[in-house]
Amino acid sequence: MPADALSNNKVFNPIMTGDLSPLTLSCRAVLFDMDGTLVDSTCVVERAWGWWAKRHDIPLEAVLSFSHGRPTIATMEHFLPGRDHALELEEMDHYEDTALEGIVAVPGAMQVVRALQKHPWAIVTSAWRTVAQARVAAAGLPIPKVIVPADEIRNGKPDPEGFLRGAELLGVPPEACLVFEDTYPGIEAGMKAGMQVVATLTTVPFNQLRHRPLIRDFRDVAIRPEGDLLKVVISSYA
Repeated sequence: MPADALSNNKVFNPIMTGDLSPLTLSCRAVLFDMDGTLVDSTCVVERAWGWWAKRHDIPLEAVLSFSHGRPTIATMEHFLPGRDHALELEEMDHYEDTALEGIVAVPGAMQVVRALQKHPWAIVTSAWRTVAQARVAAAGLPIPKVIVPADEIRNGKPDPEGFLRGAELLGVPPEACLVFEDTYPGIEAGMKAGMQVVATLTTVPFNQLRHRPLIRDFRDVAIRPEGDLLKVVISSYA
């Protein structure tokens, strides 16, 4: 199958051979994860989980290793199953709503989302809506019309519900969507949704992502609209 066509609405899954020539993918909509993908919020996330891990005497490294790409409640339940986490969720949400210092856009993210302003795009995030809107704004990025946050779906990543909901709200079939994700739970969710997925090396190392195509960040990406189609050109991948 040619790399620049959505043939019969099938998902193109390129087999990488070490050739670093440009790769072109076609889609009708682009869906982004937020933290670590569009927005570098590492400092805030680590501080937030730091106080929680210290409170419960859990190694922070273990918490961060599990939490990337997952809803906050999923991490709390993983380490402390069977408890009522409502109060701590509220604390975490309040902190993440207000602690915005140091948040920036991932390199190249602004040019990519600007190229999509007249085309369908969305953010599908494991954060709550208020947190997502605050962080996107703090990073100086435009807020999309469609955001699918963790507090408005039943099942978070790696379940595909969020991505399928995003495609539905955009009015685009899942197989015509392209996902950018920085963690394996998110990659798995996009693939389960039947979407093309590009991984970003902005949060975790390649051996934890186990996915190709793979980019460093959005400096490796160019968006070229062609009618209703979007040609996504990846200039360097592995």
